[in-house]
Amino acid sequence: MLTQKQSLIPLKMLLFCFHASNTIILSFLPLYLKYRGLNGTEIGWVMAVGPFATIISQPFWGYISDKYKTVKRSLLICIVGLLISSVLFFQMNQLLAIILMGSVFYFFTTPIGALGDSLAQRRAYDLKVSFGTIRMWGSIGFATSALIIGELLAKVGVQYMIYPYLFFGTLALLVTFKLKDVPVESDPISFRDLSKLLTNKPYLIFLGLMMFLTISHRANDSFIGLYIAELGGNEGLVGVAWFVGVISEAAIFAFAGYWFRKYHPLVFIIAAGVLYSIRWFFYASFNSPYQVIALQVLHGVTFGVFYLAAFDYISRLIPKLLQSTGHLVFFATFFGVSGIIGSLVGGVLIDNYGGSTLYTAIGILSLLGAISMTIYHVLPFGKK
Repeated sequence: MLTQKQSLIPLKMLLFCFHASNTIILSFLPLYLKYRGLNGTEIGWVMAVGPFATIISQPFWGYISDKYKTVKRSLLICIVGLLISSVLFFQMNQLLAIILMGSVFYFFTTPIGALGDSLAQRRAYDLKVSFGTIRMWGSIGFATSALIIGELLAKVGVQYMIYPYLFFGTLALLVTFKLKDVPVESDPISFRDLSKLLTNKPYLIFLGLMMFLTISHRANDSFIGLYIAELGGNEGLVGVAWFVGVISEAAIFAFAGYWFRKYHPLVFIIAAGVLYSIRWFFYASFNSPYQVIALQVLHGVTFGVFYLAAFDYISRLIPKLLQSTGHLVFFATFFGVSGIIGSLVGGVLIDNYGGSTLYTAIGILSLLGAISMTIYHVLPFGKK
């Protein structure tokens, strides 16, 4: 019989492999599209497909998981879809074909991380272990892939990025077969049950207020590379910046069990919001890429703390029957809606006014988010 620790190994490996593969897309897809002959505007259109697909695919797969009471089967379908659609996606040469196939690709790809985290949260709750100690394996996979695959593609060429991507994707599929699902003992949900989310005021208000923070986070995700280049850095320094940030994130996840339960999750969210604003204001004042890289260590205590606290808090707000749906709506808001706004508005700011103005703007936005969350917390429904 497997011990609790052993039963979590496939889940940890899934998170490692998926985030290792996802790193390849986040870091190198723009370079690949440039190699294919697309210009900056066309690359922007392709990159915008992901957040748009997220808005549709995250709630859809969350609903399917809750309706049929299985996260594992949804993960299997999505990973198979990822493998097939990625092969087709990387064969496309014309812009329209790339965008259309990219929509299919992202439809299957974007829910995997959310479903994996939803399953990890449920397993952590059932086994009474820290969610962060499970989730940190995704961060380790991200950081490992950022360094190793970056060096590999620098030698062989970005046109071969499909091969390491399929390697990690195939490993993710294999370990998913070994996952232990967490069944929900209840009747399958219906569309009528979804009204419980749509009428859940604390949940909806929280999603709206958190966008002050998530828009700033997603804008940084999109433009930190360009800002480092603006300050005189190169692609190698961009990779180092991502590595430093994700390693600090993994450390926060790893030790979450020692600090996370000491205060209400909204206290951590407010603290993360304040640190986000300080971090962005410092970035705005920097004149060297090495200063940005040094302060990337704050990525862990901003995103890492915010993510754990927000994920825990929304789990309190939504009924167990709708956990996957509620989690994936959260992801759709964070990585979809916020990603679109952060990318579009951030692009206008950095193009017309420079990176310093962009980071000043998102610093103000984060400060507003911290203030809004403080007000929310003192209200009666903010104490749950």
